[in-house]
Amino acid sequence: MSGYPMPPPPPGQQQRGFPPPPGGAMPPPPPGPGGAMPPPPGQNQFGRAPMPPPPGQQFQQPPPPQQQQQQHQPPQQRMMMPPPPGQPNRGGMMPPPPGAGGRGGPPAPGSAGAGFGAPGGPPPPAPHPRSAPMPGAPRPPMGGMPPPPGQPLMPGAPMGAPRPPQMGGMPPAPHVPGHPQPQRPPATNPQQGGSLNQAMGNMNLGGGPPPPGAPKQFGGAPFQQQQQPPQPAPVPGQPRMFTPNAGAPPPAAPMPGQPQPGAPMPGAPMPGAPGMGAPGMGAPGMAAPGAGGPDIFQENIDYSIQVPKSILSLTSKYIPTSANMGHQCKVPLGAVIRPLAPAGDGEVKVVQPGAAGIVRCKRCRTYINAFVTFLENGRRWRCNICSQMNEVPAPYFCHLDEEGRRRDKDARPELSEGVVEYIAPSEYMVRPPQPPSYFFVIDVSVTSVRSGMLKSVAKAISNSLDSLPGSPRTQVGFLTYDDSVHYFSLKSGLSSPQMLVVADLVELFVPAPDDLLVNLQESREVIDVFLENLPTMFEKNTSQNACLGPALKAAFTVTKHIGGKMCVFQSVLPTLGDGALAPRENVSIMGTPDEVKLLRPAMNWYKDTAVEFSRAQISVDMFLFPRAYIDVASLAELPKITAGTLHTYPGFNYDVDGPRFESELCRGLTQHTAFEAVMRIRCTRGMRISNFYGNFFVRGTDLLALPNCTSDSVFAFDLVHDEPNVTSSVVTVQSALLYTSSEGERRIRVVTQAIPVSSLASEIIGSVDADTVTALLAKQALDIGIKSNLDNARGKLQQACVELIRASKEGDRPRTVSGYAAPPPMHGQQQGGPEGESKPIPDNLKLLPLYTLALMKNVAFRGGTDVHPDERVHAIQRLTGMDVLNSKHFVYPRMFSLHDMSPSAGLPSNMAPTDDDAVRVAGQDRIELPTVLNLTVDRLSSSGIFLLDNGIDTFLWVGRSSDPAILNSLFGTNSLEGVNMMEVKLQTSGNDFASRLNAIVSALREDNTPHNLAAKVTIVREGDHGLESRFFWHMIEDSASFNGGTFSYDDFVQFVSSGGQGGPPGPPGPRGPPNMPQGPPGPPGPPGPPGPPNMNQGPPPPMGQRAPPPMNQGPPPPMGQGPPPPMNRGPPPPMPPQQSQGPPPPGPPPGGMPGPPMPSQGFNPQGPPPPHQPPSGGMAPPPQQQYGRGPPGPPPPAGGMAPPPPAMGGMPPPPPPGGMPPPQYGRGPPPPPPQYR
Repeated sequence: MSGYPMPPPPPGQQQRGFPPPPGGAMPPPPPGPGGAMPPPPGQNQFGRAPMPPPPGQQFQQPPPPQQQQQQHQPPQQRMMMPPPPGQPNRGGMMPPPPGAGGRGGPPAPGSAGAGFGAPGGPPPPAPHPRSAPMPGAPRPPMGGMPPPPGQPLMPGAPMGAPRPPQMGGMPPAPHVPGHPQPQRPPATNPQQGGSLNQAMGNMNLGGGPPPPGAPKQFGGAPFQQQQQPPQPAPVPGQPRMFTPNAGAPPPAAPMPGQPQPGAPMPGAPMPGAPGMGAPGMGAPGMAAPGAGGPDIFQENIDYSIQVPKSILSLTSKYIPTSANMGHQCKVPLGAVIRPLAPAGDGEVKVVQPGAAGIVRCKRCRTYINAFVTFLENGRRWRCNICSQMNEVPAPYFCHLDEEGRRRDKDARPELSEGVVEYIAPSEYMVRPPQPPSYFFVIDVSVTSVRSGMLKSVAKAISNSLDSLPGSPRTQVGFLTYDDSVHYFSLKSGLSSPQMLVVADLVELFVPAPDDLLVNLQESREVIDVFLENLPTMFEKNTSQNACLGPALKAAFTVTKHIGGKMCVFQSVLPTLGDGALAPRENVSIMGTPDEVKLLRPAMNWYKDTAVEFSRAQISVDMFLFPRAYIDVASLAELPKITAGTLHTYPGFNYDVDGPRFESELCRGLTQHTAFEAVMRIRCTRGMRISNFYGNFFVRGTDLLALPNCTSDSVFAFDLVHDEPNVTSSVVTVQSALLYTSSEGERRIRVVTQAIPVSSLASEIIGSVDADTVTALLAKQALDIGIKSNLDNARGKLQQACVELIRASKEGDRPRTVSGYAAPPPMHGQQQGGPEGESKPIPDNLKLLPLYTLALMKNVAFRGGTDVHPDERVHAIQRLTGMDVLNSKHFVYPRMFSLHDMSPSAGLPSNMAPTDDDAVRVAGQDRIELPTVLNLTVDRLSSSGIFLLDNGIDTFLWVGRSSDPAILNSLFGTNSLEGVNMMEVKLQTSGNDFASRLNAIVSALREDNTPHNLAAKVTIVREGDHGLESRFFWHMIEDSASFNGGTFSYDDFVQFVSSGGQGGPPGPPGPRGPPNMPQGPPGPPGPPGPPGPPNMNQGPPPPMGQRAPPPMNQGPPPPMGQGPPPPMNRGPPPPMPPQQSQGPPPPGPPPGGMPGPPMPSQGFNPQGPPPPHQPPSGGMAPPPQQQYGRGPPGPPPPAGGMAPPPPAMGGMPPPPPPGGMPPPQYGRGPPPPPPQYR
């Protein structure tokens, strides 16, 4: 029988009908034990030829000379070339190069080959007993051929579809005695070079995966049995796992005819085929999933190497071993990454590449890291992303120790640290590194001048010039605009800047382009003169319009050759030239599913402009100062796509908002900034990155373009299973940020983290980080909300929480049907019945329901008609770019009790650092914090003073009966009754109490960077309905009045614990639930976010005369004469019907839902502890001073219904123009006035 492959059968003739070869048919061999047929000549029991020996070694039993003569060539030279890309292997596998054996070396004496040779080669002397076929087991049909009669196709396999490669190649069809085995003729791969030498050069010792386009070889990775559908019992003596350096023989091939769970479905793209994953998102050109799905490759990993949590925070410390396991666990896999965050313990180590350069994988371009495996005494290393075997460059070579690790591991940061930074050579540069450039585009309309914005901008820039990165190479430029564009020539040697005005917004041109962007050090004097005169330069300006679009085009023309950072300051809606926007605020759709239209851009001009900016390496930081509707949704496209930031300051006042704005601008200008950056995230094959979140522009499929990347830049991504099973015991995630530093160096920051794989649901769920899950779920829900509507976003949050808590109670009890995992039970079919509901929530997930409820009531997600679209878009943008810690504080703010704080609060702590430092201390000086309280009105008391901070806004709530001595220390007066709150100033020094409070507020804004922010403290007096209603938004543990927010914390915990059965409680009836606390009656109108789109109200008064009116509504009435005017004129839309995520009950259940505790009871110690302290850590106010019902509000009109109380967490809708509050459907009369004792 010839050793050459036979040609394929003629069209229409099946394999079994081949005519016998010349000379007659071969007699059938005698049956073996149990009736099994022995392998035909030239094949082992799996239809493969034995592996040729390495040079210098001999076969244990050489093949007969007659057979060698028939083959016309030595057996060592016979091999099959890999098929073309996307073409399955139909006959066998390519043998390894000389000197390369299977996974553990050359075949053991007396054993069959490793499965690399083509069928028909020299047979072994006898089948190895370890790998003998099971008696009577059918053989699967050859790939691409129809199955034998009576044998079904694999599910979903079309007739004639290519079969997936099984372990070491597809076994042949059942052999018919007397007929030869047809073989596919060897073919060359033109994409792989088409040469035998190149094909051999791509083969690796240890069985690394084949090159793109080649079928997967068995031996690419050892495997370990995992939980899978029932499989036939393994053959006795079969090894189940071994390490890369072990010399054990490879495990036997799978049982013939047994479908492999890890194999791809027929018809799936083969390795290297177009569409097989995006480059870099997993492994470019990765091999197809191995057929040995239940087996796992065991890596020798040092898990003590961890990336600081401030840089990379994972949702779980384990990865499910299969997609079914991941579906069972319900854990949202992913991470939040802040690549340039300070490392915490020390500086990131910098690596200067030597003669070998930067060592990377030749296939997927992964950077060598601490989790790769070295083989052949250090001469090769296996990529932990795509399993490719790579040669170690000679200058980089080092011997291994007895544990298989390099002896110089500790001396090389890239092999011993999770975060490392390379100094990139010239091949990583598209152009020479550019100097840092800062260009300022400033709105100088009358609104900007009179509000004090122009003065504050000039002051902040002037204070930042000495600290701008990149000195002495830094370049600076300025441009102003109103109804025309103003250029400023800042050429060195001028005594004062020269202003060049271009009024033609259509045929815009740039005069003197060489003098508009100048070196800061050379032109410092003229720049200082410009900033000094800027606040008064336009004080007589009367233009109320702004041509933002033409100004952006002019700035782009000036800076496109160099890139850099562009700061845009805008006060009014742009209405001139390109990018002109029209007011589109529509009160009638607020609070409805159509509200999402106001959260999307009105036009594509700003998106298209942002894409051009990103290609020119220009990042835009936008600062908005609206006094009316300004369409933040459209303007936000600029910072979103160019990797910038968005800041808004509604109703800007120089004295109140100036310090906060100036600190944020100075931080943005002087912090660590990476220019001309790109980032790619890779993960081990079997997993892939499915979504990215943050501010960036995606080039191709997975390359994030970041013109600027600062120490505050945060990104997130979802990690999903790309294959049914993960074929390694560890999954590695690596991010690489290539950027230009402010000093002009091209650098690469590489972050690598190894995550173990687990098959236990309890182990996976037990390692979940609730804070990171909350941050990732928020970003996922925001994406859903913008694409669909906010109701779906809140539903996503609720569903994710319910499913994860339910899965945590099920533990390691998978539901199986016929050996396969089944979906979780439906509502009303909870597994385990009441036993599952009675199980407690795991400790690591106890705060997840609280954070989920807080997210649903956050300004970014909450329903109702009291959230202005501009305010909501700003919250969405800020939450998208927040890291884990800031997200937690923004979602669940911290509230402190000040009137009874300990004498040491506000002073540096002398206690040793502990794990709960985030609760007890804050700031770089470790300032001790007061007691943290739960966010419920039950914690407030009229005799107390409370501080609430969410990282952006800070509120100081002052009760009516507060201690006069404390009031005098903070405000210089013994009482706030009858005082105009616009004139009240919070003292920061002069006495012990004020100094300690100022230290606490400052510490809450400090972090581990040298650029700290100033806080804006809003003083809320008890009874001031406008500000107090905004303060009550943050009382998330109480019920709210908007759709989907009627859950109190106790209600939501019960809803989650019951597996999501039922729906949210409906609006209270005439009497209400027995334990539902009634907050203070709400005002007749909402507070003052930006008002209706009326652009003719005129600019604010000049500075120094009085505080500007809030949001274009005219001067506010004096305090005490009534509530502030409503923001949204016109009658409100009717409240939408209550919608629930489950079948809602027709009304409150009999007996009522267990609500929050009564005012006299304080916090319920039986519920989960608050997020910042144990249950017993808080100190409840005395029952006599409990703020359980709130102050008496204005009496309801005769015959009317009172609006819902804002203390319930929500805002009432605005009143009709006539002043009568709208009827509240389903709500009874207001509660009686509270009785204070």
